[in-house]
Amino acid sequence: MKVLVTGGAGYIGSVVAQQLLDGGYDVVVLDDLSTGHRDAVPEGAAFEEVSLLDLDATGRVLAGGFDGVLHFAAKSLVGESMERPELYYRNNVCGTLNLLDAMRSQGCRRLVFSSTAATYGEPAQVPIREDAVTSPTNAYGATKLAIDAMISFECLAHGLGAASLRYFNVAGALGPRGERHAVETHLIPIVLQVALGQRDAVAVFGTDYPTPDGTAVRDYIHVQDLGRAHLLALEASRAGKHVIYNLGNGAGFSVREVVDVAREVTGHPIPARDAGRRAGDPSVLVAASDRIQQELGWQAEKTLQDMVADAWAFARSRQPAG
Repeated sequence: MKVLVTGGAGYIGSVVAQQLLDGGYDVVVLDDLSTGHRDAVPEGAAFEEVSLLDLDATGRVLAGGFDGVLHFAAKSLVGESMERPELYYRNNVCGTLNLLDAMRSQGCRRLVFSSTAATYGEPAQVPIREDAVTSPTNAYGATKLAIDAMISFECLAHGLGAASLRYFNVAGALGPRGERHAVETHLIPIVLQVALGQRDAVAVFGTDYPTPDGTAVRDYIHVQDLGRAHLLALEASRAGKHVIYNLGNGAGFSVREVVDVAREVTGHPIPARDAGRRAGDPSVLVAASDRIQQELGWQAEKTLQDMVADAWAFARSRQPAG
């Protein structure tokens, strides 16, 4: 099977591209390198430096003939999305519309979309099921929800077979492929930056939540588990059907648990300081994964220790020698 991976020079996309290659797929990566890294594209994958905003160039890539597309290319910083919503709508929504147009014109009829649990906003109940009300609280989540709707209508009108995967926090690494963002906003990489001496301490936003240790609980999934879900969803896609799957570990981990595990893994004390709650931060955000477990046989296999250890090995590998 020949597969196009959009955003395949980014963190998740590059890991999934490697997993596809390991599974015997023919892989082409499309990325404009605005946030991705050319050296993250796995050896063995063809590379096209193309923006999805360029419809003609996107069409030329798809003309190469593909059995399916895994779509990761997107702007994804929540804070930036509120400061520049127009950038997020243009890049995420318009770029995906161009991709769908190109797929349709070239007869490519399978799609797996990297959606987000941010489409739900602040849920009334946790764990969050796929039938929960969608009410995103930021422009990033709103663009992903708009794309999910667009995909549903594409399936209904034109016979596309698609899956949208919604998840919260991705962590870990696959060998030389891990998180390296220009602006780091994710807890595990930030904690590891403290262990590497790049930060003095990790800020804990709130210690008085109604949780077992008072800190907020969030869902984390290992990037390799996430990749497996994408491959399963690709193989299971059916013409005219759009399915939505939530991906999570089922319980979630508190900020304090993450810091404690990082201390164990790195052997560093990792100072933490209470920074007070952030406005709008729910106490618990955890996704239910019952549907994908029942329909595709997927479940998270990697532990929090695995996530931190793999991320730590990757972070150390990026440090200058000596």
